[in-house]
Amino acid sequence: MADGFLLATQVGIRAALAANSGVTGIVAGRIYDEPPQDVVFPYLRFNAITPNAFDTDTIEGAEVSISIEAHSRSASGRVEAAQIAEAVKNALHRQELSVTVAGFALVELIYQTFSVTRDAEGRGFTAVILLQATIEADA
Repeated sequence: MADGFLLATQVGIRAALAANSGVTGIVAGRIYDEPPQDVVFPYLRFNAITPNAFDTDTIEGAEVSISIEAHSRSASGRVEAAQIAEAVKNALHRQELSVTVAGFALVELIYQTFSVTRDAEGRGFTAVILLQATIEADA
């Protein structure tokens, strides 16, 4: 069975991030859906991914909201988390040709915003990056 909008988008974005030297120069290959318990910092984690129907009379489509978290425990404080967020933005914003969403056409990929806050344990910072993808089913 082919992946739907949600999983196909996640797989494509993860592959694009893993192939981008600006991202991997900071987080290496640590891009997770669910990080291991003994995770090494810094890393990226997929948070909410929400596909919303965006069909026309002839094509099934979706607007997919994607939230990615950048986790850092660097001595530089929020700096590293912000640098990771900027690297994700540079890798994905309007970079539709760099992202393959299997079974679908990626029409548009837009960076929306990010915020950096202290994590719940008070030991590091988390940047939350928000993206919006417009996707259509392949004809």
